[in-house]
Amino acid sequence: MSLAIFDLDNTLLNGDSDHAWGEFLCEQGIVDAAEYSKSNDYFFQQYQQGTLDIQEFLEFALRPLAMLSAQKLSELHAQFMQQKVEPIILPKALALLKKHRDQGDFLLIITATNSFVTGPIAARLGVDAILATDPEIINGSYTGKVAGTPCFQDGKVTRLNHWLKDNNHSLQGSSFYSDSRNDLPLLELVDHPIAVDADETLMQTAQQKGWPVISLR
Repeated sequence: MSLAIFDLDNTLLNGDSDHAWGEFLCEQGIVDAAEYSKSNDYFFQQYQQGTLDIQEFLEFALRPLAMLSAQKLSELHAQFMQQKVEPIILPKALALLKKHRDQGDFLLIITATNSFVTGPIAARLGVDAILATDPEIINGSYTGKVAGTPCFQDGKVTRLNHWLKDNNHSLQGSSFYSDSRNDLPLLELVDHPIAVDADETLMQTAQQKGWPVISLR
């Protein structure tokens, strides 16, 4: 059994679930739309440029979770899945996941987007496991803070190495699909890195190193 690892946003999805969740909160009147949307766009641009301060972003992105009850969050997320996520699930991504599943591979999503947003998406896609940035929960409620190492850039490697030790898997024969320059540390680590609808920096690196380049769009 080989490990087939997938980035989520702009790889398996035709869009970014973290940014889409921010837009959804604005549309639902949960946050101040003008102010929140401006910051949401600002952090997304930083992410795309490879200059994101992950701690600053998480302080922004996790704050709304602490404002709402677990029941309200659950209701909102169900609506978010229907309105925002389903339309950006890529048929070719589902086919790719099926191909690896049929080969007997273990399917793992690894994403910087927090696990509240991405856990139900991973379940919808039918993968075996997900590693995501974990929001802190105390006494059953989100605190607005992050727990442990954010699953971002080198943090993805850190989180994956801990997971490998705990779950009796190895990177022998492993593959990793991603669109982003932010995932270069993990792409360098696996046996089979694949660039998917890659940003300019990743595309250049993939071409230089002879990595496969594919599109799921």
